[in-house]
Amino acid sequence: MYNPDSSLVPRIIAVANQKGGVGKTTTAINLGAALVEQGRKVLVVDLDPQGNASTGLGIANEDRKVTTYDLILDDVELDDVIQPTSISNLHIVPANVDLASADLELVSNGNRVQMLRDKLRSPQMADFGFDFVLIDCPPSLSLLTVNAMVAAHSVLVPLQSEFFALEGLSQLMMTIREVRQTANDKLRIEGIVLTMFDTRNNLSQQVEQDARDYLGDMVFHTIVPRNVRVSEAPSFAMPVLNFDPTSKGAMAYRALAEEVLKKNEPAIA
Repeated sequence: MYNPDSSLVPRIIAVANQKGGVGKTTTAINLGAALVEQGRKVLVVDLDPQGNASTGLGIANEDRKVTTYDLILDDVELDDVIQPTSISNLHIVPANVDLASADLELVSNGNRVQMLRDKLRSPQMADFGFDFVLIDCPPSLSLLTVNAMVAAHSVLVPLQSEFFALEGLSQLMMTIREVRQTANDKLRIEGIVLTMFDTRNNLSQQVEQDARDYLGDMVFHTIVPRNVRVSEAPSFAMPVLNFDPTSKGAMAYRALAEEVLKKNEPAIA
């Protein structure tokens, strides 16, 4: 009998924060690229109607004929929706604006919070040989985000190193707790990663201190700096690891990947 929690299923990590502009998509793309550098095969699932992860990995709008919308709401097979990127072993399920209506359509579905899980933990997923699936969630605690959490083994939270960074985090944690209690009792926090960190700014250092005091070991050791090369890379439709491999941003995401692997290797070995 197929077990959707078995080691044959790739580790599924939802990259989520209901606040926009915190480096969520950047983290999904670059963590994926860094895991590939470590010899892993990775799938990025673009669950944001803005489709920024798809754009950042070079998938043109005209090439998004079958998307996450079709995967969740239509009877579309994984084979039809997973696309390769220009980076070997890094694949994507792209998204476009069609996904904006998904929440409304999911409301009337009795299986509404399980739709993505049914696809990502299906027996067919094992055939692709992915080690990790990274879900780039929309910047809201919508039904799409809940679908991602129900499908995922864990949630990785990018936290911007700016004022009010910790505000709203309690709401996200509450949503994770509710999902754990009602639909996915094995869901855990992968970790909190501080992004857009400016070492010259006392505020960034205060946010780090507050985060570590409040969240303890949940905060990754790795800090992603504010780095112009990270910001430029999406306009060239590639992760910063490929755009400028020696940049501080690229080195930070490599360090983050090492931390993620250390946490997950026993589960995927």
